[in-house]
Amino acid sequence: MSSPVPALARVSYASYLALVFPFVISTLTTPLLGAVDTALVGHLPDPAFIGGVAVGAVIFSTLYWLFGFLRVSTTGFTAQALDDPRLLTSALFRPLLMAVVIGLAFVALQQPIFSASMALLKPDAAVRQHAHDFFFILIWGAPFTLVNYVCLGWLMGRLKTRAVLLNQIGINVLNMVLALWFVRGFEWGVPGIACATLIAQISGTLLGLRLIHRYLTPDKTAMSPAALLSWREFKAIMMVNGDLMLRTVCLLVVTNHFVATGASFGTEMLAANAVLFQIHYLMAYLFDGFANASSVFSGRARGANDADHFRQTLRYSALSSLWMSGLLALLWAWQGDSVIGWFTHQAEIVALCQRYSLWLMVFPLCGAAGIIFYGVFTGITYTAPVRNSMLLALMAWFVAWYFLVPVYGNHGLWLAYLAFSLGRSGFLLLWLPGASRRLSNVHAV
Repeated sequence: MSSPVPALARVSYASYLALVFPFVISTLTTPLLGAVDTALVGHLPDPAFIGGVAVGAVIFSTLYWLFGFLRVSTTGFTAQALDDPRLLTSALFRPLLMAVVIGLAFVALQQPIFSASMALLKPDAAVRQHAHDFFFILIWGAPFTLVNYVCLGWLMGRLKTRAVLLNQIGINVLNMVLALWFVRGFEWGVPGIACATLIAQISGTLLGLRLIHRYLTPDKTAMSPAALLSWREFKAIMMVNGDLMLRTVCLLVVTNHFVATGASFGTEMLAANAVLFQIHYLMAYLFDGFANASSVFSGRARGANDADHFRQTLRYSALSSLWMSGLLALLWAWQGDSVIGWFTHQAEIVALCQRYSLWLMVFPLCGAAGIIFYGVFTGITYTAPVRNSMLLALMAWFVAWYFLVPVYGNHGLWLAYLAFSLGRSGFLLLWLPGASRRLSNVHAV
């Protein structure tokens, strides 16, 4: 256990926002990259090209979503470590070991993963071939991607926002430039997209490790095999990561069930829901920037056992949830139709999006608290409430879906998703008193 530390200096809301905005910018580069890749393959002669990339992207998104806890939990443990060299070293090297093992397992199991994915997704022959080309190139980037998750989490926990921005923007800009070069210049098609992404993943990981080398003074006792493989401390990490993985599974279940139900309403409705859901993701990415800041602030409060600092974090998180959700709702009411036009010009799809766009105005009001306060709980690595609240929200989804979709169709589908989002927020907030009580004991990695 680390020695007692003095209370943290009082921080202002401006300091909190100064941490938020770099995180928002870095997270928004991810959907931008997806839009560029889609545009590139969308101009190739055969629609099967875009289908192959889309199918391949679904496989990797699912795999990486499931193990996104490597970044989230690393941020929490690192923030709690404050400036303790032993704890900072442990917070980095244990998840790095896990990332390498999981990434190599993906590479070793690439054929079964692809076969199972094709059996589940059932694309036609042409799409399957392009997905094959995409997958078997990009799978070699799995260990690098997961290692970089850990690097980013550690840098976030250390408040190295410039380093996070450099890493994320650097990866995505390199990816875009290489994709343009390989697809437009060399005419490599789908393999060109995959090669560009693979090179960017490797480069980003090397950059992340280089940045960590700059900021870390390793503690040799914490790097010994006996210390790194300590079952007691590994068990604590695995419990946290298990809770976060189960949360992700719940999200995947709801997302896939939403898409499958929308597909049953016809191709046009599927396309309209896809556009609206992508816009919903952009809103969620904005909230995620606040969640990252709340995670760092609450983690540091946990590491210093500073109740005042934690209460500040709760106030800033609540304030951000209120004004950001209201702002997004107003902006969508004002400019929603224009935003839809960025995604599609097909008249039927635009009309359907406009018919159901009301629900995107309501989404921020329902979902903001659940996403932002998620950061508070992961920062103090109190993740059982995250798991439990998401399981309850999943139940709310299925109940609402069962009763509302048969009566209201696609409106009922969106209402069910809002019930899930509201449940995700409301159920999680029920555990806030317990989160405050956890500051009575100092946590050690």
